[in-house]
Amino acid sequence: EEVLEAPASSVEDAIREGGLAEIKTQRIKTLLETLQSEAPGQPLSLEHLHSLSTDQIKAELSRFKGVGPKTISCVLMFTLGRPEFPVDTHVWRISKRLGWVPAKASREQTYEHLNRRVPDQVKHDLHVLMVEHGKRCETCLGKNGRLQKESHGPCPLTPVSDVKMLSRTPKSEPKSEVATPSPSKRIKNM
Repeated sequence: EEVLEAPASSVEDAIREGGLAEIKTQRIKTLLETLQSEAPGQPLSLEHLHSLSTDQIKAELSRFKGVGPKTISCVLMFTLGRPEFPVDTHVWRISKRLGWVPAKASREQTYEHLNRRVPDQVKHDLHVLMVEHGKRCETCLGKNGRLQKESHGPCPLTPVSDVKMLSRTPKSEPKSEVATPSPSKRIKNM
């Protein structure tokens, strides 16, 4: 109720760090107005989501403008503790770079694939790790991207074959007969 009654500028200031504060404030207020009109006189709450199945939660939340698959996945994982693997721009880009999904995979295809393949017990930690890495790694940035946090140095995800000094085989040594599986082949075995 306080958020609904608060000036938009106050809400924007409170959520600014997450980006797109003006748009998100408008959508949050619209969502709250919808809840208020559906249950007049009742406290504004989505606590009933805890008792719903994951599919029911997705249906309930997707009816609100601006609440898309990534937001729903984040609510499921962070708020409700469900085994979900949200795919934001960092997770999407890094997954393609590692060969976990085809280079042309859409964000939705990446979401579907990773949610089937990533074990439930590591979804939360792997998601957080990939987002944090994506904000700090110059190598994993998009073409026009900029670091959102201070760089942590060379990318630890760079395959050894991508490091020029290490990829050269001296002429006196024969190449190894054992092939190292590519990242895309390794992920298929998960």
